[in-house]
Amino acid sequence: MQISKAACVGGGVIGAGWVARLVLNGIDVTLYDPDPQASRKVDEVLAGARSAYAQMVPSGLPKEGRVTYASTVAEAVAEADFIQESVPERLDLKHKVLAEIDAHAQPDALIGSSTSGIKPTEMASALNYPERLVVAHPFNPVYLLPLVEIVGGEKTTAAFIDKAKALYASIGMKPVVIRKEIEAFVGDRLLEAIWRESLWLIKDGITTVEELDDIIRYSFGLRWAQMGLFQTYRIAGGEAGMRHFMEQFGPCLSWPWTKLTDVPEFNDELVDLIAGQSDEQSGRYSIRELEKIRDDNLVAMMGALAQQNGGKGWGAGALQNDYVARLKAAAQTKT
Repeated sequence: MQISKAACVGGGVIGAGWVARLVLNGIDVTLYDPDPQASRKVDEVLAGARSAYAQMVPSGLPKEGRVTYASTVAEAVAEADFIQESVPERLDLKHKVLAEIDAHAQPDALIGSSTSGIKPTEMASALNYPERLVVAHPFNPVYLLPLVEIVGGEKTTAAFIDKAKALYASIGMKPVVIRKEIEAFVGDRLLEAIWRESLWLIKDGITTVEELDDIIRYSFGLRWAQMGLFQTYRIAGGEAGMRHFMEQFGPCLSWPWTKLTDVPEFNDELVDLIAGQSDEQSGRYSIRELEKIRDDNLVAMMGALAQQNGGKGWGAGALQNDYVARLKAAAQTKT
């Protein structure tokens, strides 16, 4: 199943990333965002995405889709068969925008929300066609990282879940359907646990922002790029595998190693501490420079994974091979 015409509502960091992924797959996109700077911001994200894709597919990309800016939500979604909403994380705003999308979109158009934590049933109460709303939660940068968490609400039909899986897969993504509706889904719950513990470690003076980032990127961050948590721990169990790992390390779960059930007070002192250390770590780079470094690193890592397993690829690399092949095929038919 292919997307014929897409609409994006919201052109911030995530919304612009969706625009870039769609456009570089040759899909026309109509965008609505009331921000007067939306065009500039999207253009800058799109320029970064082009640079990354040129490294992935040096032989040439498909003919780009067009970006058209709409003056209303209704204008943006009227002819789209796929609509991605990426407005800020406020339920009242989600209700207002999704109701407007629902009122003007074709009844069979899929609506995906980029929310990071709101349950789809809570958002769907504003819709006349709640069966076609799914959470489609991506990870930044959307144009490079392939995972999208698909979450259906109480009234989302299996047909639209299947449609969502097919449509997101058609633009090179890895859709994973979350089995039960839950706030923050799976990826963000894992990140929240690490983020919360990290704030404690920095607040208590045990480590700094830069040191903590180094601990991640020089150790388990590298492991997680090619194997997930459980496959990594299966290896750690030796020849006896996961059962031995659980028996060996299970008892430590009762030890007071972490503060995951507690939250440091979020005050100006903590903000100043984190922000100040972050400035020391990365203040010499602009955000666009950091994005370029990040994208180049991600392309290189996925490219390396694509060469593994006898050329079949491993993890994100296997998906990368399929995606690059699809982009090359599309490039051969461009006019």
